[in-house]
Amino acid sequence: MANNRVTVGLIQSRASLDPDRNLAATARRIRLAAEGGARIVCVQELFRSRYFPQTEDTEGFALAEPIPGPTTECFCPLARELEVVIVASVFEARAPGVYHNTALVIDADGQIMGRYRKMHIPDDPGFHEKFYFAPGDLGFRTFRTRYAQVAVLICWDQWFPEAARLAALGGAEIIFYPTAIGWGSGENRAERRTQLEAWELVQRSHAVTNGVYVAAVNRVGREGRITFWGNSFVADPSGRVLARAGGGRPETLLVDCDLGAVADARHNWPFLRDRRVDAYGGLTKQLLD
Repeated sequence: MANNRVTVGLIQSRASLDPDRNLAATARRIRLAAEGGARIVCVQELFRSRYFPQTEDTEGFALAEPIPGPTTECFCPLARELEVVIVASVFEARAPGVYHNTALVIDADGQIMGRYRKMHIPDDPGFHEKFYFAPGDLGFRTFRTRYAQVAVLICWDQWFPEAARLAALGGAEIIFYPTAIGWGSGENRAERRTQLEAWELVQRSHAVTNGVYVAAVNRVGREGRITFWGNSFVADPSGRVLARAGGGRPETLLVDCDLGAVADARHNWPFLRDRRVDAYGGLTKQLLD
């Protein structure tokens, strides 16, 4: 990194039925991203498999892996060789009957800096994640990597301003959102456009109100009843989209980020300074009666 700049790589993929094939293909694309200048590379949510939570089926637990496990055995030496930070999404087998939707942050020396376990677990038609994943118990974490301070939030987390705010308060300069989101069958074109725009809009708003870069990486392709819409993107601290992938094919985004823009944004829009922390107690309640 020179002049406080870092290039971020997002690996937008179409998943096959073979976890080992997905792992190997993603490793190749990380290598290519590094050759293109990426210093921090993030993969999509649950990249080693197709999106299995569309149904509730105990056979899905066979896709889980321990940490360390296949993903770390592949990515840790790769990160060390390429001197890149890798944000890797893992279906974590913590113990029999206890599984998490987890993101690992592997630093550029190949060491695991830590993990984030998805905090907000959805249960919607086609997204039955509560059947598979226990809620995260590590809180909202920030990691000081070789190239930047990063936080990772996962998919459904991206709709919650509280999560992004806590990541920023922890020192994050870039928030990564590994994602698996798409349209269900039967939704018309107008409904699809509205959902896609809302998804991007809410994350760009997190960039603005927290003065951070936001990097969202989604999958593509038809899997079961869901068409994943891709459109991975990076937004700067003013909410401006620096780059956006298409919606129909695998793609790798390489985006240059000036980390000096984080301080500039917070000086010009001092939202963190003007917070009324003395008045927010109601946020710890489900509803205000």
